[in-house]
Amino acid sequence: MGILDFVKGGVKELAIARPDDAKDFWVYKHPDQTIPMKAQLTVDQDEVALFFKDGQFVGSFAAGRHTLDSSNIPFLGQLIDKFTGGNVFIAEVFFVNTREMPGIKFGTSIGDAMDPQTGLRVRLMVHGEFSARVIDPPKFVIGLVGQRASTNDAFVSWFKSLLQKTIKDGIAELIVKQKWPMLQVTSGAYTDEIEQTTLTAVRKQIEPYGVEIIRFGDYTISMDQADKDRLDKLVERAAYINMSGGMAGYQQLAQAEMMMGAAEGMKKGGDGGGAFQGAGIGMGFAMAGQMGNMMNNVNQAPPAQVRTPQTGQMGPGGQVKCGSCNAMVAPGKFCPECGKVLAVAGPKFCSNCGKPVSGKFCAECGTSAA
Repeated sequence: MGILDFVKGGVKELAIARPDDAKDFWVYKHPDQTIPMKAQLTVDQDEVALFFKDGQFVGSFAAGRHTLDSSNIPFLGQLIDKFTGGNVFIAEVFFVNTREMPGIKFGTSIGDAMDPQTGLRVRLMVHGEFSARVIDPPKFVIGLVGQRASTNDAFVSWFKSLLQKTIKDGIAELIVKQKWPMLQVTSGAYTDEIEQTTLTAVRKQIEPYGVEIIRFGDYTISMDQADKDRLDKLVERAAYINMSGGMAGYQQLAQAEMMMGAAEGMKKGGDGGGAFQGAGIGMGFAMAGQMGNMMNNVNQAPPAQVRTPQTGQMGPGGQVKCGSCNAMVAPGKFCPECGKVLAVAGPKFCSNCGKPVSGKFCAECGTSAA
């Protein structure tokens, strides 16, 4: 429709409305500040027209067709230019879109964050789209547009930058506090929680400018593919070890990886060198597993048992079993439990060489067993 000058009954009138090619703009500024008395203003159902003078908001018009006449619209009296005999208004007119604006795409890097499950640092990204609408047109024009002839693209770009910064800070803080595994975050397991939390944070930052974020759509958190591959491998190994009994499971995993690596190397290289290159990582894990197993055996070695010529059935620390009461006691002439002569049950041992003796003399050295 645009701006149209025409003559009606000898009176020059001006039709003021948002042009068709600006219907999807958040805000459209009428290009002419000089408006004749009784000009016709048309405001669509999904917008509001704002009048400013000298940087101050004066008044607004809702949807409908309005004849600009100070006699029936009091605030227009503030806009009359006295030098024209009261027949012209001097004002800046803004048409602000008040409907929900959907499908605004965004995307940003959240930055590096530590995965609590593996301790690795990975880079996260977020992208999607959102819808928004203006809820306070005067505040919107004053705070964001700045009462200048700003293009729609320039405003949306600034608006998205503010939103993306808020989303970035909110997601990073939430993940750190909740200690969520990154693989679960990027799988979508916590998308609802993250979306609601960041939506609340975004609204606090955006609403002071007279704009409301309605909802997010296609809200996706992802990570670099190389980081995802590293996490997948580490988590898989950890799960295998836990299911297979600690170091034993680790050794089995290492052996399996070594065999798979060798097979892959042979497939790629076709010779022994290629096979050993492919098996290198598996051999490294196998060696580490063997060393860990050796240390485990040393740490779990049972206490040494001492055998003496007097003892029969041994216990820890050289204890012997009393033949009368069956108690495990220290070697001596009498049992400290029952007081009887300590008759040691079990085979006798040579007092000279310590070998078992079944007769009167030691079969190894000939010493008397009496």
